[in-house]
Amino acid sequence: MATPMPTGAKLMAAISFAVVGFIVAHFYALNMPDASSAGPIREAAALIGAIVGWRIMGGSVGKGYIEAAGSGIKTAVIFVVVALLLLALQEMLMNSVKMRYEGALDAILDVFLTMAQRSEALLSLGVLGAVFIGGIIAGIVTENAGRRWR
Repeated sequence: MATPMPTGAKLMAAISFAVVGFIVAHFYALNMPDASSAGPIREAAALIGAIVGWRIMGGSVGKGYIEAAGSGIKTAVIFVVVALLLLALQEMLMNSVKMRYEGALDAILDVFLTMAQRSEALLSLGVLGAVFIGGIIAGIVTENAGRRWR
């Protein structure tokens, strides 16, 4: 199967959602119980945002600005879920190295438990505003790039 060519819209989606990911992770890290141990969460979120923006938002341009705003919100929400999943997987791997699980099923279930626990920090105004407003702006910017660079 042939892979589609990179476009200006995909590049703009990757860049804009990398910025959105960095901002969302910044507000998320401020709400974490131990904000000093956040580590490179902002940079990792920017990378995840770039990948999700390229793959999801980059291909859904050309339908108008209203549809682009909705696709931007959809992409931002998918970014949050993927970032939470990867954060929980990383935490599960760190715990499994320390032999804290009795079996594989305990480790898999702990991923979803960790996602649920870590999602509490998402319920702040800063994080929700960055997800929704950032998703709308990134979607509109991507649609504009898709119209300009064909």
